[in-house]
Amino acid sequence: MLFSTVPVIAQISPGQLASVHSHLEGISNCTHCHTLGDKVTNDKCLSCHTEIKARLDLHKGYHASSEVKGKNCTSCHSDHHGLTFQIIRFDKEKFNHTLTGFTLSGAHSKKVCKDCHKAEFIANGKLKSKKFTYLGLNTNCLPCHTDYHQKTITAPCLNCHGDAAFKPAPKFNHASAKFPLQGMHQTVPCVKCHPVTMTNTIKFQQFSGILYKQCSNCHTDPHHGQFGPNCMSCHSEASFHTVKGISNFDHFKTKYPLENKHQGVPCKSCHKTNVTDPVKHSRCFDCHSDYHYGQFAKQGVIPDCSGCHSTKGFTGTSFTIEQHNSANFKLDGAHLATPCFACHKKQEKWSFRQIGIRCADCHKDIHEGFINKKYYPDNNCSICHNPSHWGEVSFDHSLTQFAITGPHATLSCRACHFKKDSTGVDQQQFADMSANCSNCHKDNHNRQFETNGITDCLRCHNASLWKITTFDHNKTTFKLDGKHQNVACAKCHKTVTEQNITYVLYKIKDTRCESCH
Repeated sequence: MLFSTVPVIAQISPGQLASVHSHLEGISNCTHCHTLGDKVTNDKCLSCHTEIKARLDLHKGYHASSEVKGKNCTSCHSDHHGLTFQIIRFDKEKFNHTLTGFTLSGAHSKKVCKDCHKAEFIANGKLKSKKFTYLGLNTNCLPCHTDYHQKTITAPCLNCHGDAAFKPAPKFNHASAKFPLQGMHQTVPCVKCHPVTMTNTIKFQQFSGILYKQCSNCHTDPHHGQFGPNCMSCHSEASFHTVKGISNFDHFKTKYPLENKHQGVPCKSCHKTNVTDPVKHSRCFDCHSDYHYGQFAKQGVIPDCSGCHSTKGFTGTSFTIEQHNSANFKLDGAHLATPCFACHKKQEKWSFRQIGIRCADCHKDIHEGFINKKYYPDNNCSICHNPSHWGEVSFDHSLTQFAITGPHATLSCRACHFKKDSTGVDQQQFADMSANCSNCHKDNHNRQFETNGITDCLRCHNASLWKITTFDHNKTTFKLDGKHQNVACAKCHKTVTEQNITYVLYKIKDTRCESCH
């Protein structure tokens, strides 16, 4: 009988049970899972796995989800496949954790199963004693996470924190706390009011139990109790320096009415100590520095700023043209339209003394090196120019070797003394200029009257009138007499073209009668 037991068991059992069910091996234990004459039923499984049944009864957990509810246990957890067979098996990468009732989001979605499903996070002693289980975890934060607030805050963590990271706490709204943040309190870093300390050897930031009903709980009283404990009677959370009542104080009732720009000056700028302490105010220099560094001092005394400036603003001045003309440099012409800074602020600082009164002290001498200094000694531009219009020149050209008369007198200086170079840039020349007409004018006669390389136009023409008035034909090699005297010039002096130059031929080599007649 002993020897026949093994073959009989082998014929009845479809295979060895997994290690977690190995204590149920044997014919006498079959009915723990099987109903006689039937397959394994869910009731049999749940009679043993009471922790699953409890979850199902509460309609909670993965087995109560729409994906699993109603299925036979054996459709997922079959047995008799050997001692090492894993009854609980699924694709951990594709598993939909939302079906458990706890959606993995934020930082949780980056965790692997074993990070959370471990015995140290399980409170139930029976489940905790299991070799491994996915059951027993609490969906609250603290069973898995350290209580950073050390039981000083009882509200659920998710009221303030999100699941992406512990810091910052995006859901926290200080307006819902007992001390809503208003005014400048909204800009104060948290740690200023909620200090970080070491408590129970752990870094701890205090958020509860902080005194807040009086300003002095956090702030030092700069008045040392002089005005009582109620700071809000004068100050506000908008700014400690904006004082209630003081902002509406009528300064005109004092010896120094506040006007214009002074009305926007903070009280503390003048009242350095107590508001009621006397403040000097009779002169600008009682408060302001001498911006001009004593340049206007006379016998060591600096005149008051109000002589030129007003309380409407330091920029701008009431210093008049008439006052300026009583100084060493009279303003006239274009200088009247010149802004003050053009002469008095050539560098970083304003300068009003010894800045020069000569033209060259302010203006560049564009004729330097081009005009002999004897014509404008000491760089005195006014010999030729005037301050009203730079282009109006009054130079006496008779002082040079070339006196200008006739149409020459109507020309601007630039017409003769400024010529464009090959690049189109004006180049000036005043010295070493030839007085010959051909230096400026084109020789229309194609050098017919040239003598020693020079054509003297004045032999026939004059500077006042280009029309010939002095030419005597009888001084040529062909005297005019008889009928010739009445012949028009053009009858004999024809227009010719030679080497692409067209001109009137005056020097006729052949004067025989037959050359014309």
